[in-house]
Amino acid sequence: MNEKEIKEKIAAGRAFMHEVDRSDPDYKTDQYSGVKQPPLFKDPVSNVIIKLPVDFENLPVCNDFLKVVNSRSSHRVYREENMSLLELSFVLWCAQGVKGLRGKSYATLRTVPCGGARHEFELYLCVQHVEGLKNGFYHYLPQTHSLECLKEQEDVKEFIDVSVEGQSWAKKAGVVFYFDMVAYRAEWRYGIFTHRVALVDAGYVSENIYLACTAIGLGSCALGAIREDVADEAFGLDGDEEFIFLAHPIGKVSEEDHQKELDFYAFVHDYDQ
Repeated sequence: MNEKEIKEKIAAGRAFMHEVDRSDPDYKTDQYSGVKQPPLFKDPVSNVIIKLPVDFENLPVCNDFLKVVNSRSSHRVYREENMSLLELSFVLWCAQGVKGLRGKSYATLRTVPCGGARHEFELYLCVQHVEGLKNGFYHYLPQTHSLECLKEQEDVKEFIDVSVEGQSWAKKAGVVFYFDMVAYRAEWRYGIFTHRVALVDAGYVSENIYLACTAIGLGSCALGAIREDVADEAFGLDGDEEFIFLAHPIGKVSEEDHQKELDFYAFVHDYDQ
């Protein structure tokens, strides 16, 4: 890629961040054109459904909000120890849990904010260190706070490594969340104005994951470097109407590994701008 091409791509990225042109006064989104709303959820495709526990009072949750915020950080060093199903359930609930419906079926009210309450994401998981779950690939069903098992697979480390562009530290995570953009779920309401807003929505979800993990002693690190084709294939997505765009490895962490975490940033000691 030459310098001209690089500058063109940067300019295109900046243009994406600007407000979309509103010069056409006749433009209407599908919602305002009377098109039927798409489903709020994807239906399960598996007969293997695991109802998640919700007795969160049995978790040692830190309720000091300022302490959680101040101690939140990205973790890349995980102990290959099992997290409990209740711990996983807690993070899933905080990331995408459904608290209620708006109207009969217009929108879901969830534990995270979202533009127009569209909640255009589906959450898939690759599991390897979770008590009560077999290793493999899963889909979160927020409408019932359950998981469906899509495929069991004993060794998922190679998939994790390849799917996050060779960031090999993620292979030790207990579970990796993969977020699927269900594009039309938001485009129905916002049309050409959808996509910048969707990335903001993803930020809300990501921060809830960080805070939930911190509150119960787990660690996570959001990843935007995704081999989308690999992840889409694993979870049966078409790569157009639906596609993976964000990953969150999550695992057991320990203060004993603090120096190992710092070692990821060793390069900054010699950095001279």
